[in-house]
Amino acid sequence: MIKQLKLSPLSLFSIVLFTSLFGFTSTMANSSEFDNVNIEVIKARNNVYMLKGAGGNIGVLATDKGLVMIDDQFEPLAERIENAMQSISKQSLKYIINTHFHGDHTGGNGYFSHKAPIFAHQNVLERLLGEGKKADFLPEITYQDGLVIHLADEEVQLTHYPRAHTDSDTAVYFKQANVLHTGDLFFELGFPYIDLKRGGSVKGYLAAVNTLLAQMPDDVVIIPGHGKLTDKKRYQAFADMINYSINRVSKLLNEGKTEQEIIILGLGDNYKQWSWQFISEEKWLKTLIADLTSH
Repeated sequence: MIKQLKLSPLSLFSIVLFTSLFGFTSTMANSSEFDNVNIEVIKARNNVYMLKGAGGNIGVLATDKGLVMIDDQFEPLAERIENAMQSISKQSLKYIINTHFHGDHTGGNGYFSHKAPIFAHQNVLERLLGEGKKADFLPEITYQDGLVIHLADEEVQLTHYPRAHTDSDTAVYFKQANVLHTGDLFFELGFPYIDLKRGGSVKGYLAAVNTLLAQMPDDVVIIPGHGKLTDKKRYQAFADMINYSINRVSKLLNEGKTEQEIIILGLGDNYKQWSWQFISEEKWLKTLIADLTSH
């Protein structure tokens, strides 16, 4: 749970997310805005947990052979994140996985890389290098399509989805626990952010979501990139919203409607509640229009 004296939880979250997505993490990383952020530990299933703080949700697998951490939020929170993991298990950190390169998911890399190697898609390495990140911030092990980590009794499946939220996305599935960490292939709280300037695409995003839905058991527990611990039913509703959005905007564009006309028409009453502080319906529509008219 995020607690802040001057800002509401959602306001702080939105500022952190905005700065991380658009490359302004250094200011926030030194900001006192993090002083009152608490790290909340939520059990997903079996020995898999979700940590909430400021930034992307963290996944933790606890085994007698060590801990696996998915994403690491921001460096000012690193010690608090570490303490939260130690409240789950006193085992040491064994592996780190970055689901993509955005700063609210990789900001703690510089701290945690001294404790365990980082796994990520090759494009995470290239994007972070392009941002001028130092060696201790970078993943040590990269892959193209994915890989599988076998640790204790758990099989951790890493799968890359191209041109989705970015060009570097990985979803992580804990097979024995039946828990999926989507990274930012799922914004449980509303409309998604799709980074069109860094390899993302609306149709690629939907394709990734639909593939995950088809592959996952009906009773899978889902740790989204942002939002609360959830299930396949909510993920399906998210996919339906994106599919409807693409079809509606495509139809309006084919009818010759301008961007402003499409924004005025909107998506209709069924999806008004999907707006949130960072991605309003207008921003989501502008993303759709920009991407659908660029091909």
